Amino acid sequence: MTHTTRSSTPSRRFIHPIALAAILLSATGMPAPAGEIQTSNPILFVTQVPIPGDFITIGSVFGNHRGDMAPTGRGGDLWIRYPDGTLRNLTQAAGYGVSGFQGAGAIAVREPCVHWDGQRAVFSMVVGGATQQYDYSEFYWQIYEITGLGPSDTPIITRVSSQPAASNNVSPVYGTDDAIIFTSDRPRDGSAHLYPQLDEYEEAPTTTGLWRLHPTEGLTLLNHAPSGDFSPIVDSFGRVIFTQWDHLQRDQQADSDALTPPGNPLPYGTFNWTSEAADSVPLFGNRTEVFPEPRAARQDLLAGTNLNGHSFNHFFIWQMNEDGSDLEILNHLGRHELHGYIPAAFNDDPNIIDFYGQLPRFNTQPIINMLQPKEDPAVGGRFFAIDAPEFQTHSCGQIVRIDAPPTLDADHISITYVTHRDTSQPDDTPGPNHSGLYRDPLMLSNGMLIASHTPETRADANTGGRPNPGSRYDLRLKSVGPLGNGYWGALAPLTPAINKTLSYWDPDVLVSYSGPLWQWQAVEVRPRPRPQRRVTPLPSVEAQVFAEAGVGVAALQDYLVANELALIVSRNVTTRDDFDLQQPFNLRVAGGGAQTVGAPGAIYDVESLQIVQGDQIRGLSYNNQPRPGRRVLAQYLHDENALAANLPATPGEPPATVRVAADGSLAAFVPAGRALSWQLLDPSGTPVVRERNWLSFGAGEIRVCTSCHGLSQYDQAGQLPPANPPLALRELLDYWQQQNGMVTGDMNCDGEANVLDINAFVLALIDPTGYAAMFPTCNILNGDIDGDGQTNVLDINPFVALLIGG
Repeated sequence: MTHTTRSSTPSRRFIHPIALAAILLSATGMPAPAGEIQTSNPILFVTQVPIPGDFITIGSVFGNHRGDMAPTGRGGDLWIRYPDGTLRNLTQAAGYGVSGFQGAGAIAVREPCVHWDGQRAVFSMVVGGATQQYDYSEFYWQIYEITGLGPSDTPIITRVSSQPAASNNVSPVYGTDDAIIFTSDRPRDGSAHLYPQLDEYEEAPTTTGLWRLHPTEGLTLLNHAPSGDFSPIVDSFGRVIFTQWDHLQRDQQADSDALTPPGNPLPYGTFNWTSEAADSVPLFGNRTEVFPEPRAARQDLLAGTNLNGHSFNHFFIWQMNEDGSDLEILNHLGRHELHGYIPAAFNDDPNIIDFYGQLPRFNTQPIINMLQPKEDPAVGGRFFAIDAPEFQTHSCGQIVRIDAPPTLDADHISITYVTHRDTSQPDDTPGPNHSGLYRDPLMLSNGMLIASHTPETRADANTGGRPNPGSRYDLRLKSVGPLGNGYWGALAPLTPAINKTLSYWDPDVLVSYSGPLWQWQAVEVRPRPRPQRRVTPLPSVEAQVFAEAGVGVAALQDYLVANELALIVSRNVTTRDDFDLQQPFNLRVAGGGAQTVGAPGAIYDVESLQIVQGDQIRGLSYNNQPRPGRRVLAQYLHDENALAANLPATPGEPPATVRVAADGSLAAFVPAGRALSWQLLDPSGTPVVRERNWLSFGAGEIRVCTSCHGLSQYDQAGQLPPANPPLALRELLDYWQQQNGMVTGDMNCDGEANVLDINAFVLALIDPTGYAAMFPTCNILNGDIDGDGQTNVLDINPFVALLIGG
């Protein structure tokens, strides 16, 4: 069909006022056209030279973080729209950017975030461009802060200090303490030879997770994301909200290589490195993987098993605290609440079935992805986001809404389609309900919803060529409101077209462009209440176990931080969510103990939890020459500190396992700052239930999950989450004390707490240095009887009570 552009296109007989306003664009500002929409506050937004290709380019769903010339271009700016519609080019007013040829002074801009006080903002900017053909200089997105946002102010832009210089640092937001939280492609531990991390899908460069930069505390990795994190915000409850790419599956490129007929060239040259170490060696031809189960394409590996094959790929909203703790999908949501189809893992148990919408659930409007989340300023926990395909549309799709305040469980959360479902996909022959494609939805404080919108319904394509590219998409900021079909859609534009004529080396070809720039990533400039910093307390059940074991929580956390570890605890892994029928749910502890049965049929014994860690050891090669970058592969836990701290394995047990206690509980020390996953094993070492996501934990974190594979509200037997004091935690704490000389009250380190410890206890109180000299192998925190992390006068009465009780 012939596509009709928006009705504001100028005719031959006169120049439309919006087009005239575009012509009158001054060096730093643009007057408001007559009849311009009034807003309560200014709006910051970004202009971007159109890049019609949509594979790991600036607008792509993934791989959009690179500062190179070809995927990003040059010539965009940071703009502000004042309430009367007047526009101002802030970067140009601050002395950044060039006109015409985009060389050494060129810039591109992305993702502004306004400070709590409404007076400043952070954003990412790449400065510099290729100055000649075949100039392959490295360019990185860096974080900048801008002040002077008022109409008569002089904008001042300053690079944020102490950020990683040789990394792409994007999507910055302010934390509640003014630390900057952002995504970056900096390697997880800073090792340059691991750069870049490659995603689990296309083995294309990706971000490594969320990072935190504090002026005095420095740089911290908050979570390790093997396929990348995107678009963080801090919501009104203090939660860090962001989109994570969840793609925990085996390597499809390696599968393609393995299935290539002998004698034919391998399409990817996948192989394993011996380790993550700088001196690791490539093992060409070795593509060994251990977790999760094979993909359906590998029928050679699935033959003779009861496995259907596993694929996993979506972008969901996640949450965590500002220190990286308490990481999970928003409100413990998952596929079972959001997707329309979930395949069964096993093919020989009638209780384990596919889900295709045949069972009733609270959410009746499924989605695939949730991109670019933004919170409604008037309704805490209400988020607008985009459900868009991975390719073809520059992350443009359907506007959706989800209400997820912290107190609402996943079983009572639903999706609302704001725009019609037809807008979630491109369409060459759209129906009447397809109102175009949307991205970057933003609810303003006055109740107006705005978004970047194109009326184009088709997938984007280059309407020119590499030297003279053109895009089908004319992304403009528009208000969004009710249409006549029961859904919302684009209404009036908030801005005129902003045009530029420019050129740049990509760097092989001179690219020339003249026309409208894309407008996106709008944020409102206004003061916001600063949320309280969110802290997740240790549940009372586990706190009581610590107290009974005589272990101070703070003392253990100090040990965890010093050894870059976290502690994970589950109360009863035989309990599983009542809506998850895709993996076994009739579970019991092997050898007798806890069991949870939700239906007649097979009951699966579980004996241990096997932990895997994400190692960057998968490489690509050409003619046996490794290419830059590595993909994360799941490997059995081998972190030395974690293995040394956990209970010793029984000879003959599978590697990297911890025993499930009789009450169904488990506890384990795990490495911090690294992606982890796990699976429950039966007594023969066969996996029964596999975790489907990567998780990571902060150093010092004690993470409690009532069930290893999660309850939203009820388990398969209709029971609420378990509340038993986990036996496995007590066993691990007792072992930890023995290994670390941590017998509570044992101040002379003779292995017992008795009257012989009185003098040493007194010495520790009055002269800690003298105590350390007299008892060099003792831990002074043995005297921390009240568990506050210190040995001081507050421990005197508890110490006396301990001796009397003993």
